[in-house]
Amino acid sequence: MYRVLLVDDERIILEGISAIMDWEACGARLIGTARNGLDAKALAEREKPDIIITDIRMPGMDGLQLVEAVKETQPDVEFIMLSGFGDFEYARTAMRYGVKHYLTKPCNERAIEEALKSTVAELDRRLSREAFIRQTEERLAQVLPHARERMLQELVTNKTYGRSDWERIVRLAGLPEGGGRVRLLVFEPEGGPEFELLFALKNMAEELLGSLVLLGTADGRQVILLVSGEAEPDLLAAGVDTVLKTFARFYRREATAALSEPGEAAEARRLYREAQECLAYRFYLGEGGLITKQELAASGPEVEPPAIDEERLWLLVKSGHWEEARRRLGDFFEALTKMRPAAAVAKSLLIPLYIGCMRQGDPAELDRRMKAIEAFDRLDTLQGMTDHIAQAVREVCETNYERHRTRHSEIVAKLEACVREHLGNPQLSLHWAAREVLFMNPDYLGKLFRQATGEKFSHYVTRLRIEKAIEMIKETDDVKVYEIADRIGFGDNPQYFSQVFKRHTGFTPSEYKRSV
Repeated sequence: MYRVLLVDDERIILEGISAIMDWEACGARLIGTARNGLDAKALAEREKPDIIITDIRMPGMDGLQLVEAVKETQPDVEFIMLSGFGDFEYARTAMRYGVKHYLTKPCNERAIEEALKSTVAELDRRLSREAFIRQTEERLAQVLPHARERMLQELVTNKTYGRSDWERIVRLAGLPEGGGRVRLLVFEPEGGPEFELLFALKNMAEELLGSLVLLGTADGRQVILLVSGEAEPDLLAAGVDTVLKTFARFYRREATAALSEPGEAAEARRLYREAQECLAYRFYLGEGGLITKQELAASGPEVEPPAIDEERLWLLVKSGHWEEARRRLGDFFEALTKMRPAAAVAKSLLIPLYIGCMRQGDPAELDRRMKAIEAFDRLDTLQGMTDHIAQAVREVCETNYERHRTRHSEIVAKLEACVREHLGNPQLSLHWAAREVLFMNPDYLGKLFRQATGEKFSHYVTRLRIEKAIEMIKETDDVKVYEIADRIGFGDNPQYFSQVFKRHTGFTPSEYKRSV
């Protein structure tokens, strides 16, 4: 209900309107009356009305002065003006203060009611708009960081956008336009990508590099940062060195960084490729440092390699899908053969690919497989090199496949044991088990469980609880429904337990007790 203040210097009119109006039917409540503008102003300051119905001609402070005074401190208050004078000037002045309803006395109950309902409807629309704007702002605040990360991924990976598309994304992401210069900085942890490591490395880089970072994201295997191209190169290099040393100290894991040359933000994809080219040489230049274009100056002429989605390939290897990995490798090797590269060029393309695939395997086997790189020096044909890689990748894929299959079975067994142990806990849920017992991502855990059992986790828990309830009913004649509900995890909600029980058995617990 909206709060209404009624103001008129004529007592008969004041009492008459107060009595005859069905305020509640209009969506309002009369909170007070005043005989002049001064009293009305004081009452408005104290009671905070939403609507003021006021006469214009009053002693001390007239209605128009009252509107002006109240609007200074309470701009959202709506006014309905009453006047015994049909002078247009009063109406025009009232409208200047935002008054939409100007009624000439004598006015009947219906006219006032229509004006009040119209004002209430306007206040409803205003509240709805404000609520929508508030919700939109809250949602934007939540999604904007993720949206900006996604925009950066689009900037550096999407091959279909044109110049105008880039410029639009640059504006939406709040990046420098026109003469603004940027660089692409890429970090990659050694030993294979892990979400926790990438998340920590991204946070470290953004914090330690501070205002130099314009946008940041983690794409599943790397941390990608768009940094200011106006930064002093030595200052930026020192900051990157601090990030790498801090990461190595906390996580006992090296990471390598690659930095592009400066360019426009709309050229981010080209800058990203440049940084990737730098990163591909980390085997030669050493891990745990920053690689720039200058380090590659002595590497000979550049060769554009055939396209291969390394991220997808590594995911296939890590998950043990050999047939699809073999097909992708075969396409890459065929394209490489058509290039007829020199041996040194072929090695520069194949060795990083080999290393990336080997890092998807068992860490305990990594040293042995890294030593196998020496075999490339003994191979003098491209076919020999590609066969060597294919065989090694196949071994990693097959090992990963068996390990995943065993590990998934163990995880599902642990989850089933957790359910049996905590069946009476009302908090038992997939998220609870993932967080408190197995320390895993709940979505991933739910998918594993369903793949292994063919049943949703929630259905599995409910089924076991109903089976336990049936067992209790059969074993104990005088067991109460609320006792069963409490002991099998429904807490203090026996009514809900009864509904679930009937949905699964066709009987309520009481009916089932009588039937056994």
